[in-house]
Amino acid sequence: MKSPNSLGKLYLIPITLSNPGETTVAPEDVLPQTIKRTIDFIDTYIVENEKTARKFIKSIHPDKKQPDLKISVLNKHTETAEHYEFIKPLLSGENIGLMSESGCPGIADPGAVIVKIAHEKGIQVVPLVGPSSILLALMASGMNGQSFAFNGYLPIDKNDKKQALKSFERLSQEKNQSQLFIETPYRNNKLMEDLLQILQPSTYLCVACDITLPTEYIKTKTINEWKKEKADLHNRPCIFIIHKM
Repeated sequence: MKSPNSLGKLYLIPITLSNPGETTVAPEDVLPQTIKRTIDFIDTYIVENEKTARKFIKSIHPDKKQPDLKISVLNKHTETAEHYEFIKPLLSGENIGLMSESGCPGIADPGAVIVKIAHEKGIQVVPLVGPSSILLALMASGMNGQSFAFNGYLPIDKNDKKQALKSFERLSQEKNQSQLFIETPYRNNKLMEDLLQILQPSTYLCVACDITLPTEYIKTKTINEWKKEKADLHNRPCIFIIHKM
């Protein structure tokens, strides 16, 4: 659908924090009606994962004709020249929806580059309300929501990871700042072992996984207390937060 103005609008469309159709969580339980209304009039999308995006659109709007959807895939392999191709419909007055594979686009997600280009071209960016695992984890952690930093993925190298964790721990104490980070889900249990070995016993750690799902698990304890509890985090999307008081 084309905008009545000369330029289209870029709509940032959050999706559920789980794969559509693979959980018992209904989209309407975690998403406002504005998401459905927006999907109703947009046929062109830039997405991180086409399969996930199509499933989500179908779950939200079953009557939407899938063959009519024009979907461009944006991920770490996408060339810079393609970014400008993706936004051409916006320059012709067509609205575009931007979707992450999970949660909010542009946050821990490659979509930020499209948003940046949209601003450069004078295109209106419309962020829609939806679930963010980062903010939901912080809300539930009991840690400092006034000052915090999201650090993305940890380094894979063992020594680099140790240095990063020690740095986060030090920063949290010096600045009274909660430090958030994530790991590839199949490495979660190994990361948990590393956290228990590397961090000081009195440092607080929040583990928040499967947020908004029936299996949701969110707990905040000191490292010393975590050593007494076994949590199986394998292949579960998790947010980790540490704070040294």
